[in-house]
Amino acid sequence: MTKNTIIIAAVLLAVFSGVLQAKSIAPAPDKPVRHVDLAICLDTSGSMSGLIQSAKQKLWAVVNELATAKPKPVLRVALYHYGNDGLNAENGWVKRLCPLTGDLDMVYENLFKLTTNGGTELVARVMRAATEELKWDRSKGTLRIIFIAGNEPATQDTVHKLRDTCKAAASAGIIVNTIHCGSEARGRQTGWADAAAWADGQYAAIDHDRGTVVISTPHDKKLAELSAKVNTTYIGYGSLGKANLARQSKQDANASSLNVAAAAQRSSAKASGLYNNAGWDLVDAAKDEKFDVTKVKNEDLPEVMRKMTDEQKKAYIADQAARRVKIQKEIQELTKKRDAYVKAEMARKGLSEKASFDAALRKMVRTQAEKQNFKFEK
Repeated sequence: MTKNTIIIAAVLLAVFSGVLQAKSIAPAPDKPVRHVDLAICLDTSGSMSGLIQSAKQKLWAVVNELATAKPKPVLRVALYHYGNDGLNAENGWVKRLCPLTGDLDMVYENLFKLTTNGGTELVARVMRAATEELKWDRSKGTLRIIFIAGNEPATQDTVHKLRDTCKAAASAGIIVNTIHCGSEARGRQTGWADAAAWADGQYAAIDHDRGTVVISTPHDKKLAELSAKVNTTYIGYGSLGKANLARQSKQDANASSLNVAAAAQRSSAKASGLYNNAGWDLVDAAKDEKFDVTKVKNEDLPEVMRKMTDEQKKAYIADQAARRVKIQKEIQELTKKRDAYVKAEMARKGLSEKASFDAALRKMVRTQAEKQNFKFEK
């Protein structure tokens, strides 16, 4: 064997060994992202003010329930209201307030705009709108759910048959859950239970006028303070950055206007991982490895960043991200203490949320997510 042959063989052996080693240490492929799409359809006819208040009070509790799922999903929520005389009769008194969106502040903002006003409640019409109008995620393993809550017979629509509409939703891979605001028996008599069965969903009856169970805790004030503090880590950019920063603070105020419990649950949601504002916040946007802040136009950056070098911009975002993680950990630790306190107080006082709007939503979401192989903490 010549000297050159030996050298070539050695090089080939080194290359081949390197390939084998690279293959042996190559990271496992990323698991596919799991999605949860929820459409919430609320009856806003004259007698539904209690339902709307419950939704305002407990939206963040539903978000926090999903935040405990593993793998943690990408959550989008859409909001409709129906049965309100102020809406367009040609649309069957149905209106979409926001599309499926990960911008949970947008959803909450629209919840606070809702008012009640008489009305004809066409359940099939709002179900059809949500099924056909929304851009549902079609990925394998996505959980697609419509929630419809109301108190009048679900069979009133004379244009679209309830059974056909339910079957169409089920055929599109969408589960429809129905929540009758009234007695369980009355809901079964007026089509609410049938609608859920036809669309592979679940039926529940709630007392929408009873209100929701609210437990104040020693941790609520601090959680509200941390909620405001975490806002200071957001870096608004683009045409909507400044407006969305203002909206974030406004939704904090909306939650606080209800009570300290709602504010605390919103704080917890902001630390959950499901509260993502990559569309207008540089910290969330930078979590995507494909995002490059140096490609953002200078005029789209906040004033404080416009004179920074590219490296300074990256360092500034990293610093704010680190601050956010620290604050969120504080929120998560306090949330655990708060949850334990609430559980103990409810047991001590003999209270139950079984007949409440959010309890119905949380139970249905959890049950249906588990069927899609999501795991929840017991």
